[in-house]
Amino acid sequence: MMTISHAISYPPSRREDLVEVLHGVPVADPYRWLEDLNASETQAWIAAQNEVTAAYLARNSKREALRQRLTELWNYERYGIPFRRGDRYFFTRNDGLQNQAVLYWAAALRDEPQVLLNPNTLSADGTVALSGYSISEDGNLLAYGLSASGSDWMEWRVRDVTSGLDRDDVVQWVKFSGAAWTHDNQGFFYSRYAAPTADEAYKDVNYYQKLYYHQIGTPQAADQLVYERPDQKEWGFGAAVTDDGRYLIIYVTHGTFRQNGIFYKDLQDWEKPAVELFNRFDAAYDFVGNDGTLFYFRTDRDAPMSRVIAVDIAQPDQIREILPEGSDSLRDVSLLGGQLIANYLHDAHSQIKSFDKMGTLLRAIALPGIGSVGGFGGRQDARLSL
Repeated sequence: MMTISHAISYPPSRREDLVEVLHGVPVADPYRWLEDLNASETQAWIAAQNEVTAAYLARNSKREALRQRLTELWNYERYGIPFRRGDRYFFTRNDGLQNQAVLYWAAALRDEPQVLLNPNTLSADGTVALSGYSISEDGNLLAYGLSASGSDWMEWRVRDVTSGLDRDDVVQWVKFSGAAWTHDNQGFFYSRYAAPTADEAYKDVNYYQKLYYHQIGTPQAADQLVYERPDQKEWGFGAAVTDDGRYLIIYVTHGTFRQNGIFYKDLQDWEKPAVELFNRFDAAYDFVGNDGTLFYFRTDRDAPMSRVIAVDIAQPDQIREILPEGSDSLRDVSLLGGQLIANYLHDAHSQIKSFDKMGTLLRAIALPGIGSVGGFGGRQDARLSL
């Protein structure tokens, strides 16, 4: 057991006589100078603190044994769930001790996989991370986002799957966003903020996120603005394209609130304004899938344990209940192979059930034992063998 010695000599921390009056209350902030991480004084203070910490930990005789044991426990092969795009399968694999999982592709599940992107080679010191990726519908292009030194800012690039080479596309100043490809494989939707000034890139507050469309082979300056709300500076936008490629689903968030809005655009005429399907921010709405104009959602609206509803966008005021709220928490729902696959939490373990699209129970899916289960992702036209 480690104990803290009072003999440790900590580096001095300079105090400033800084007091601000906030809402009529004086608030002292003597260490604000430490918020400037790039200042030479802050860098020297951090280095001195690290030196004291390293010297103390080095005196612990159990440290190396703990490191070896933790290394043994973490050293096991791990796979992500494979998914198909076009004529290719994609999945992630970690050999056990890699800092980041490697993205692979294969023409068939039993074929020898090929490395598509190894994020462990992106920087010598390991400070560049793969923050997100998305494969085009034909399986030929990879859009992937990188972040450096733990920043939320991402830079998105595009890689040709066959050659493994990057294209010229670069999309910058992206934060809190993925990439949603159109089904013609010509581009993807993403959300970003206005480019900050050089000295405020990692300090300024981000407002007025906007949703854009990037067409492959064009500069970011030519990207098409898809949706913005100048009257709502704290709103954020996420994008998803339905499995049939017809609709753009726009997730609308407000800060860190769980409640969200759902808007959509018909991609056959996406110049028209977005339709605000759920705009009251009265509950959490998770888009499950669609059957033509019938949209399915998992929601906690009037259901703390969550339920599944359906809305025909031709009659948006009429909400159908497909899976009513039960005594178990509905953690996730997928619409694939013409069935709703529901993941419930029952007595602290997963239970998986299959329903038809009208909500009739088809079967409970047997699991090998008690535990937590995830996955069950796929396309609506997938063939199921459950």
